[in-house]
Amino acid sequence: MNEKRPRVILTRKWPSKVETKLGEKFDVKLNIDDHPFTFAEVESALSEADAICPTVTDRIDAKLLNCANNTVKILANYGAGIEHIDVDAAHRNGITVTNTPEILTEATAEIAVALMLMIARRASEGERYIRSNRWDGWRPTQMLSTGITGKTLGLVGMGRIAMRVAQIASHGFKMPVQYFSRSEVSVEKLAGLEVSRVSLEQLLSTSDFISIHCPASDQTNGLIGSDAFKLMSKKSFLINTARGSIVDEKALAYALKNKLIAGAGLDVYKHEPKIYSDLLKLERVVLLPHIGSGTEETREAMGFKVLENLTAFFAGQSPPDLISN
Repeated sequence: MNEKRPRVILTRKWPSKVETKLGEKFDVKLNIDDHPFTFAEVESALSEADAICPTVTDRIDAKLLNCANNTVKILANYGAGIEHIDVDAAHRNGITVTNTPEILTEATAEIAVALMLMIARRASEGERYIRSNRWDGWRPTQMLSTGITGKTLGLVGMGRIAMRVAQIASHGFKMPVQYFSRSEVSVEKLAGLEVSRVSLEQLLSTSDFISIHCPASDQTNGLIGSDAFKLMSKKSFLINTARGSIVDEKALAYALKNKLIAGAGLDVYKHEPKIYSDLLKLERVVLLPHIGSGTEETREAMGFKVLENLTAFFAGQSPPDLISN
């Protein structure tokens, strides 16, 4: 008799190659129409599955995890960030949590740099200009923009993605780079990069581009708000590819409307998929639909990373990307 395979539930649709591989090893329940799971659906999954593979769109809190009917043994997160999971509550209930670190680094760094270029060079604005049939030909003073080569880049947070952005900016655009982090990054991790660690206040007041790369937490919630925008130069640009909760969107809209800063590029928002309405009305902000890790290569690699964690766990081994307390 064949041994019963572990029941695995995906809360969103994944790349087909990954779903096929998962189906070869596990009893997989797919999200065919890719709808966001409701609270009730997550609750049901917790009492039905051996493993759930959540994403950033799922909120798995203590109320759900403390339920006596739960059968789930592992939450194998599809993504690096785990702020949507109450990890402490999971561990108290004997549930293992894993994520997919490192996989997202290159793709997210690319989007951060793309946003810098798009907002500084007014690329998104120019594209809308052409599509509205307003362009009447080249002229010397048309849609003048800001170059990024040689400008100072300030990084809020200095993890893997920030370090990759620093490499691209420093080597590709000759940008001096400075960073703010609660702990100093070792010389070995910086891999020969010429960067300086400064206070957040100094970073905000002396950077031409400020790119956010810290995790979402109680400490970083609203970190970039009205006080931060008062410190920034009127010629500076804000880039956020981390988490929407880190930026006070109302304060950002006010700063943009009143020209306290030059522009912003956002890929994440506090109440996704809702976006603060005033931001939608402003010209000098580039808005992307949370596509930082959205390359085919990256999303497939994320899925195979989850598969690796699940395979190890159900083989009685420690998953390679185990989240500890």
